[in-house]
Amino acid sequence: MQANFLSVVLMPLALALIMMGLGLSLTLADFKRVYLFPKAVIIGLFCQMFVLPIICFLIIKAMGIPPVLAVGLMLLAAAPGGPSANLYSHIAKGDVALNVTLTALNSLFSVFSIAVIVN
Repeated sequence: MQANFLSVVLMPLALALIMMGLGLSLTLADFKRVYLFPKAVIIGLFCQMFVLPIICFLIIKAMGIPPVLAVGLMLLAAAPGGPSANLYSHIAKGDVALNVTLTALNSLFSVFSIAVIVN
């Protein structure tokens, strides 16, 4: 019962509070900078949506991974990053606004990209 309560209630609540704290630390100027200099967003999306699945496919072919596991790996390669990536960016003193933008855009585009990559 405790593990269920922990995983169902406490962990999502803690993650929501952490994400709210990260969001409150950002300003409009942070997102304006990302908008004015979109090169990093374009490179990041290209790597997440094209380079990562290609590398995963090459690893699958090189290692001769069975089809059942290969589908799982391709799903992982196609899936967008989660909100915990924003926390890691903050801890590493990275560009959190860029990371939030990449996470949001990749989540929107993943509706289409997952269908294309997995098929």
